[in-house]
Amino acid sequence: MKKVFSFLIISVLTVFVCMAQSSKTALLLIDIQDFYFPGGRSALVEPEKAAANAAKLLGYFRKENMLVIHVRHNSEPGGKINDLVKPMPGEKIVSKKEVSCFLGTDLQQFLKTKNIDSLVVCGMQTHMCVEAATRAASDMGYKCILVHDACATKDLKFGNKVIKAEDVHYSTLATLVNYAKVVSTEEYLKGK
Repeated sequence: MKKVFSFLIISVLTVFVCMAQSSKTALLLIDIQDFYFPGGRSALVEPEKAAANAAKLLGYFRKENMLVIHVRHNSEPGGKINDLVKPMPGEKIVSKKEVSCFLGTDLQQFLKTKNIDSLVVCGMQTHMCVEAATRAASDMGYKCILVHDACATKDLKFGNKVIKAEDVHYSTLATLVNYAKVVSTEEYLKGK
């Protein structure tokens, strides 16, 4: 009987610890906006795949009743958050003018009021706003998990050299491993 009681106590405590840990984690969906999709003024390479994975993360966070934060550029036309990750009433939306979602916004203060210490980051573009958010969050002391296949970017040009989107994406991820745990959507969801 003692063993059964001990097992029950340990099980209940484990559930409470997991709930407390998950309640300190927020999903940061960065700039998954219509202008990055085909036909948009700044179309990326395969944004649909990235958005579909972001939608899986969003579904998980909603199901678990965890904090979701949508970030968007104040830029038109095409500035609407894409329907694949459309915000629900009550979900925080951060509008920004800068590359970093922490610069000139209330995001840092909002995270503090919610006692958030960990961020799951995904979005667009890998080499710009996603990178800026991940580095800034890490520098501020947040534990960051970057979901690489829920991010997208585009070909870049420097001088006469064209850098393919895949190379831009992976080189950015290669540096961000110093700021975040970098995982796939499947790896993240399996770990839950």
